Order: sequence, then structure tokens, then C-alpha cells
Amino acid sequence: MRSRRGGGIGATRPAALRFAMEPSCPLLLAGFSLPLAKALTANTTSTADSNWTSTTSGPPDAGAPQPLLAWLLLPLLLSLLFLLLAAYFFRFRRQRKAVVSAGDKKMPNGILEEQEQQRVMLLSRSPSGPKKYFPIPVGHLEEEIRARSADDCKRFREEFNSLPSGHIQGAFEQANKEENREKNRYPNILPNDHSRVILSQVDGVPCSDYINASYIDGYKEKNKFIAAQGPKQETVNDFWRMVWEQKSATIVMLTNLKERKEEKCYQYWPDQGCWTYGSVRVCVEDCVVLVDYTVRKFCIQAQLPDGCKAPRLVSQLHFTSWPDFGVPFTPIGMLKFLKKVKTLNPVHAGPIVVHCSAGVGRTGTFIVIDAMVDMMHAEQKVDVFEFVSRIRNQRPQMVQTDMQYSFIYQALLEHYLYGDTELDVSSLERHLQTLQGSAARFDKIGLEEEFRKLTNVRIMKENMRTGNLPANMKKARVIQIIPYDFNRVILPMKRGQEYTDYINASFIDVSARLSCARAGVPPPDAVHGCHTVVMLTEVQEREQDKCYQYWPTEGSVTHGDITIEIKSDTLAEAISVRDFLVTFNQPLARQEDQARVVRQFHFHGWPEVGIPAEGKGMLDLIGAVQKQQQQTGNHPITVHCSAGAGRTGTFIALSNILERVKAEGLLDVFQAVKSLRLQRPHMVQTLEQYEFCYKVVQDFIDIFSDYANFK
Repeated sequence: MRSRRGGGIGATRPAALRFAMEPSCPLLLAGFSLPLAKALTANTTSTADSNWTSTTSGPPDAGAPQPLLAWLLLPLLLSLLFLLLAAYFFRFRRQRKAVVSAGDKKMPNGILEEQEQQRVMLLSRSPSGPKKYFPIPVGHLEEEIRARSADDCKRFREEFNSLPSGHIQGAFEQANKEENREKNRYPNILPNDHSRVILSQVDGVPCSDYINASYIDGYKEKNKFIAAQGPKQETVNDFWRMVWEQKSATIVMLTNLKERKEEKCYQYWPDQGCWTYGSVRVCVEDCVVLVDYTVRKFCIQAQLPDGCKAPRLVSQLHFTSWPDFGVPFTPIGMLKFLKKVKTLNPVHAGPIVVHCSAGVGRTGTFIVIDAMVDMMHAEQKVDVFEFVSRIRNQRPQMVQTDMQYSFIYQALLEHYLYGDTELDVSSLERHLQTLQGSAARFDKIGLEEEFRKLTNVRIMKENMRTGNLPANMKKARVIQIIPYDFNRVILPMKRGQEYTDYINASFIDVSARLSCARAGVPPPDAVHGCHTVVMLTEVQEREQDKCYQYWPTEGSVTHGDITIEIKSDTLAEAISVRDFLVTFNQPLARQEDQARVVRQFHFHGWPEVGIPAEGKGMLDLIGAVQKQQQQTGNHPITVHCSAGAGRTGTFIALSNILERVKAEGLLDVFQAVKSLRLQRPHMVQTLEQYEFCYKVVQDFIDIFSDYANFK
């Protein structure tokens, strides 16, 4: 028997044909058409008999149906028929409605708090029951994800919509108690009674054992995690009491305190010093801000009636790169974050506390990735559907959207294809010897193989529509190097002039918030909000123009609405440092933006072909730029060479890699370059440039040997 789906065959056929397809409709009509036919027949017979008896003798038959009764019955039956047909059409129209938007669904806050604007496909259930999804061998993971992603991720939506919600009638008695309702951030996201975290009862305080948090299993570990809502101001004391009582040593935070001007989580820790939350004293020990996350370390101590307990160290890892909408652009940051969580969490500690705002969407996504990575290593397969189904029995709605669900698969594929390429600085020299060592016959040398994997990163030409417009293509020095639409730099549109908002430049999301811009169009067009320009090419190289000189040798020069006046020009080692006064000759919203000093660092030590002779010059350049950033604020930096990809990409990659080396003693050249290539094509163009990244890091470690002791 075919399942009836909204928008399918039944939705487009004529009404009469739809009646024939409905199994209940003919029976329904037959049920009341039979007495109607009898009544009409009886009425006709009665009239004929009446006429006959008027011309013949004898009394009328007392048992014959009376005409009046038939005429009274007919309107009643017709009314009943009309009502039944109206009810049927109303039901049928409801079945046809297949797509609704999250904004149209009048649900309490929280049901789609992780992604309010996502369009959610509601698919009809099959009459034969929910569809089965089986474990996927890791060798088939890529093709399975490709199949699920086809047709606008239709199969991902189908799989996600087949998941059980986890709601069980009557399973939220404690959460729904009057005394506990205000403790819930969202009224529809509640912990099950059977899996909720139970706090110790405070004497004289009813329901003081309640907190909106649930035990969640890991791959093979029971109650490996506690999934919790982001603390409210009223529940901060309970949150720290839970951390203490559960002997948790790690807190994973997956939301920012505010997103889109809405509070997602109350700040439950002090910025510095100590603060007491209920009976738990929390002291800040350390705080390290990294590219995708921040690590805070606290010393906590319970102050109980029978005296203070021995203090404990608690690490909070706060993932700050989850965007306000949707999911992260790439799973690389999340995988590094997960590795850090696994590294820092002590072996014999209590459950890892994981929270976002509601404690189900991002929280569930993180927990599932952790479990499936473990399953991948243990069994060489993954079973996302079964695991999400299982943890939804512990806390309903874990993994809230189909985008989060598909992000889990993307993270698993990333981990399977590329593995863990992160290194401790102390092992860099040994790693380089392995990469550069002689390979067996017909095998590639390790470094070449590593770079070859980077060239497999697909260039998404379908996302370059603006740069490929005929009017904009002539602005490109190299036609293959065009910015993606999603992160291109957009200039203010000049009135009455089409395409003036375009420049061949891309915002690159890395630690120093760099934006790379192609030379050839004067960079002042792209310096709105910028205080620093890094130039990595000469105006001419091998008697060919590589960059228009967009600054004056002396005095001032005007480009459109922008005037550039040179204030100073000094040369130190292989770097020219020039200060410009940039004036915007147009009314702007803020007066301070009308004139600004911009410093240009022009590096002379990089030939057009090849790489710098040694790495010290590049380290000096990166150090000078970082010092400038500290003095002027963390504004975007405009970086350019000739085409804005090879030398530009190498500089940005090195800036990001060295930032991690200094902060954590870790580096990942492969993923640093891969992340750039996902944001702009051909970043770090050659194997020689890629190897140069390793060489500069090694030079840095040799010069500043203290960093070699980082762990």
C-alpha cells in the first residue's frame, strides 16, 4: 500500500479521482446513499399509488410510507452529506501541508532556539512504521554523505525527521512542579524524571534537589556527560553545587552569553578573583583566549557546615566560534576543541558538564560527535541515528535541527579523511624528518602527499557568481583567484554606478581577524575599519607590473573619494614601514572614520618565484604587525601580494600557526592551510610555500627555544 505524502500524487489529481483513491470514502457514501435511495423510491411509489387509488375504489394501504416523511428526511440527509464532505476536505488539506517555517510555528521559546530561521521539512510517517537506518562502515562514509546531501539534503532531513523525539507522557513531573518552573530557561525543554541530575536536598527548601540537567551516556561509558541548560541568574548556585557534588572537573560551554542581543546564558563565573555561589567558592586561576575557544581554569571549594572541603581544579572550555545561525562553517575548530576537552578531562573525574542555552541542540551535537569518533576508532563504523535515538530517551530533543545532524556527519568525515594532524612543538623536528625522509619506490614523499591532500579541497565555483560577472572579471589579476560570495569584502555602493561594491578581496576568519585583498585595485578602497596593510610584492617584478603604486612618494594623492597623504617612510632590514593619513571625502556616520592613520608594512624579501631565503625576515614582519595590532586595536588587516593567494595565504597561515604555538605549544600546518583554502581558492599555492610554513615555525622554535618546552 502506498504511503500518502503531502504534495504527492493525491495532492494534484482531480477531486473525483481522489475520492476513488480514498479507501474510506466509498464506504462512507454507501452508508447513507442506500437509505436515501430507498426513501426516494418509496416517495415515487407512494405518489403513483395515490394517483391510482383516486380512480379506484377501496381504502389506501395503511403500511405505505407517507410522502411528508420522505420530504422531511431528504434535506436532513443532504445536510449530513454536506457536513461529512466538508470534514473530509478539511482533513485532506491538513495532510497536504508539508512545509512550515520555524517562524510560523507558534512554539514556546527554545524548541528551535539554536536556529530560529531554519525551514523545517515535515515528512509524513510511513504506515509501516519508522524507517530503519543502519550503521555506516567508515569506508562508505563519504559516499553516504554525498547521497544524503543530494537534492538540497533531502535524505538528511528524512533521516532526522525519523528520529524519535524522546518525549514520554508524564515523564516530567519534577520539572513541572510549581516550585521548579522558574528554574527552567525554556518551558518546553525539560529533563526526564528517570535521568535527571538530583542534587542534595537543602534543609527546609522544598524541591532544592532539582536542576535542569540530565545524565547522558557516551559511546561505552554510562553517564559520561551531564547535559544542562545554560545557568539562569536564579540557578547559578545550583549549577556550582552540581559541579561540586558530581565531582566534575570539566565544563564545556557551547554558547556565548548573548546572541542577537538575547541572553543565552548567565555569566556564572567571576572575571577575576574569587566569588562565592551559594556554598561553593570559585576562584579564577587562569584564562587563555584561543582562535575558536577560551580555556578558563577555576579553583572551587565547598564551604559546608562541617567545614571546608579540599579545593578542586575545574577547567571550563568555552567554544566561541559557533555562529548565531546554523552551524560552524567547517568542523575543524570543533574537532580541535573536542580533542582539547578529551586531553584536559582527568581520567577518574565525574561526568563532563556540557551546556549551551537549552542544553539539547549544540550540546547534543557535541556529545554525538564525541561518541561517534570513539565508535569509529573501536568498530570502524558509525551509527549516528541509533545513538541520537538512544540519548533522546535520556533527554528529549538532543540535536535540534537537521543542520546540526548533518554537521555531525561532516565532522566524522573530516576526522576519517584527515585524522589528527596536530603536533606538539617538541615533536616538530622529528615530524619534519619523517615527512622529508626517503620514501619507498613509487611512493610519494610524506610532505608531497600531505600537500596533495590540500589540492583535493574542492573549489566551489558555484559560490563565485559576483566575481564571475563580466564587469567584475576584468578586476582580477588571475582569473582563477576570485573571492567566494559568502565572505567577499563588500564596498559601499557608489550612487548610480553598478558593481562598485565589488573588490577582489575576501574576509579570512583566523586569529588575527585578517582580511586578504588583491593588489591592483588601490587597497584604500578596502580600508574601511582597517589600520594596517601588509604588502608582499614589489610594484614591478621581472619587468612586469604586479601592483599599482596606490600611495604617493611625497605629498598626497586622491583615488575617488579617498585621499592618501604620506607622513613617514622608513626602511628597516627588508621591511619598509610607511604611515599614511587616509581621508574619506564623503559624509560618514562617525566623524572619527573620516580621517585615519594607516600603517603599511612592505616586505621586500619575497621573490615572485620561490620563497624568502630564510625565515627570520618573515618572523620579524609578523612580530611587527602583531605589535601594531596591539597598539591600534584588533582591527582587520589588509594583506596583499599580486593575486592575493600564494604569498598572502602563506603570511596569514603563518600568523595563525605561530599564534597557536605561542599560546598552546601546538601547531597544525595542514589544517591551517586547509581552513584558508575553504575561504579563498589557492591560498598557499605551491609545495615550496607549504614547506616554508614548517621551516618558519622550526626557526621560531630554534630562536625562542622556551616554546619548545610547551606541552
